[in-house]
Amino acid sequence: MTARIEFLGVDFDPLAFDEAVAWLATRGADSAYGYVVTPNVDHMVRLADAPVEVTAAYRGAALCLCDSRVLARLGRFAGVTLPVTPGSDLTAALFARVLRPGDRVCLIGGEAEDAARLRALHPALDIVHHQPPMGLRTDRAARAEAASAAVAAQARVMLLAVGAPQQEMLAREIGAVPGARGTALCIGASVDFLVGRQTRAPRAVQRLGMEWAWRLATSPRRLARRYLVDSPAIFPMVWRWRRARR
Repeated sequence: MTARIEFLGVDFDPLAFDEAVAWLATRGADSAYGYVVTPNVDHMVRLADAPVEVTAAYRGAALCLCDSRVLARLGRFAGVTLPVTPGSDLTAALFARVLRPGDRVCLIGGEAEDAARLRALHPALDIVHHQPPMGLRTDRAARAEAASAAVAAQARVMLLAVGAPQQEMLAREIGAVPGARGTALCIGASVDFLVGRQTRAPRAVQRLGMEWAWRLATSPRRLARRYLVDSPAIFPMVWRWRRARR
């Protein structure tokens, strides 16, 4: 695999989208356990002062892929080329191009109706569900229970839909459970797109790197602080990183 590229303290795998999908296709239920993280701008801002258990979760990923066109453009400004592999697109491709009839998928997070909807959409798959409580980031016992449920499912793929950074922490902790196999994907809100609860921005909007604005317009109360208050901290971070390497 191509050497990783460091940007803002995170080591990214410079895989194009189809290469990431091809990697997933090689992974079976009996594969040595590995997990995929897809940092975006929000993740990078949080990681700047995150505790070691969070940063270690990103470092331990089998694949670390750039989720954000905005982040990729900031990388180009700083002299770094990061292929963009949106996590939501990767999750959709998993169902469309990778999974086969009879494959087991374990959904961690989301609601019971999300699992039911996925079963209705993909009746050839064996979909199991574990719904952990809220506050997973600070609830070590609940994370341990979720990790054990993921391993017990013996699934080809585990979809961790509990939000960052707890899903990345959980992904790392699954690997410490005896018998862990298969592949976990940290998918965040991608489950909303999978079950049709939310609609992705039009492709033209995505290509312009303005999907964040689309999401803000459709969920302003939930996302206003993230996009308008917290995420702009990425700009001085990139400036400092670029200046330090000059």
